[in-house]
Amino acid sequence: MNTLIKYFFRGLLLVIPIGLTIYILVAAVRWLDSLLSLKYPGSGILIILVSITAIGYIGSTLIAKPIVEFFEKLLNRLPLVRIIYSSVKDLISAFVGDKKKFSQPVLVTINKGSDLQKLGFITQEDLSTIGIKEKIAVYLPHSYNFSGDLYIVPKENVVLIQNSGADIMKFIVSGGVTSVSIAQVDNSTHEEI
Repeated sequence: MNTLIKYFFRGLLLVIPIGLTIYILVAAVRWLDSLLSLKYPGSGILIILVSITAIGYIGSTLIAKPIVEFFEKLLNRLPLVRIIYSSVKDLISAFVGDKKKFSQPVLVTINKGSDLQKLGFITQEDLSTIGIKEKIAVYLPHSYNFSGDLYIVPKENVVLIQNSGADIMKFIVSGGVTSVSIAQVDNSTHEEI
């Protein structure tokens, strides 16, 4: 009986991740197809990917840049729209833009007494524009979630990590289940933050 139960759980470990991945991908493709009301499965995602790529290409040409800047200035003048637009733009550019924000992973000492530490990412190294000196902004993502908290911490509580941002994000989001060998930067170099 114990052997059967062990086989059952091993089967769950094989079936659930594959099944859930396939389900999420199929649901995403169906949803994207439903946005365009197309007959052929997958054609919606293909059209969307090609369209976004074409818009990105056109938006980066010298001719289109003034037009894009004009519309951005217009959106930034509207009170409620400005908050939504700038927040979404900053969030997206933190992941895929030229100014990626989650590229420098760090280990932050939250409580020196208990040596409590969390993994996160430096988002701002200079907070003097808001009147805060000798501290930096660190984003600490939550596990199994797409949210997190922003902490303002003393520079001496932060140690740089050599791993890629993607590896550390995967480690945090998985709740530490994913295997990652975390490599800290030499402590003498973290003074430069």
